[in-house]
Amino acid sequence: MDLDKLRALVELSRLGTMTAVAQATGFGTSAISQQLAALERQAGVALLEASGRRVRLTPAGRRLAAHGRDILAAVTAAEVDLAAKDEPHGLVRVAGYTTSLRRHLLPTLDALGRAHPQVRLELHESEPAEVDALFDADLIDVAFVYDYTLVPRAWRHLPTLLSNTPMVLAVPPGSVLPDRIRTPADLDVLRDTDWIGNSRDTGDDELAARLCALAGWVPRVRHRADSLELVVDLVLAGEGVCVLPTDAPETRRVRIVPFDVARTERRMWSLVRAGTQTWPANLTVIDHVRAHVHSAVPIDP
Repeated sequence: MDLDKLRALVELSRLGTMTAVAQATGFGTSAISQQLAALERQAGVALLEASGRRVRLTPAGRRLAAHGRDILAAVTAAEVDLAAKDEPHGLVRVAGYTTSLRRHLLPTLDALGRAHPQVRLELHESEPAEVDALFDADLIDVAFVYDYTLVPRAWRHLPTLLSNTPMVLAVPPGSVLPDRIRTPADLDVLRDTDWIGNSRDTGDDELAARLCALAGWVPRVRHRADSLELVVDLVLAGEGVCVLPTDAPETRRVRIVPFDVARTERRMWSLVRAGTQTWPANLTVIDHVRAHVHSAVPIDP
């Protein structure tokens, strides 16, 4: 069975239209249609059916697409395995949220360059919600992402847990909050307070909602910002409260309040596509970041 034809079917199951498949693969729409018609002849069963002006997969088409995803991943794994004993080399395209890149990847560049001079990096700052599209477009090889223990994510790509960091509340100076949130009732003083969320990801909103749900109310998110520096500036200006990880340098600038009402940590993960988890260059980048995460001196807020 031709892999290009199988890949066209897998892409159609993922993207839904011939036009989208053509854009993703670089083939014309007519070429994609011909590949799928040939695949049907090879399979001996109908894989597609008309649905208005579009086509959709038949049950047999969906089953073959599911097998196709596994087959293509296995082929990639086989190709990578042939080079697994090579010295790490080549371009590694890395996506990551700002803290992962600034605090953990950039400090490893000198050591990485000395140990593996043939490895080159291309960095793409991104939030966790953005990395799937980058993987799907084959724009990245490795991603560093995060989620929260109270707001876990189901990662589409192969995850490795790198660290757990406690979360704290960041509150304006002079806030009437106690020094520690020990019970849900301690959160009640924030019932009418504005919250600050992330402008590019919903995880912080959901974390605030689940924390406040323990006290029986819904937080009011007023401001949204991607930069932690701006988030803390808003807190210092009395514009609201937010949650921060204790390893963020910005926690030194603001009053922070730990909470014990629920186990709340930010988890840092690395992600790679299935079939590339043994690629030496991928592994060495992840290993250097993991080593730096574990050796980094914790920030004492």
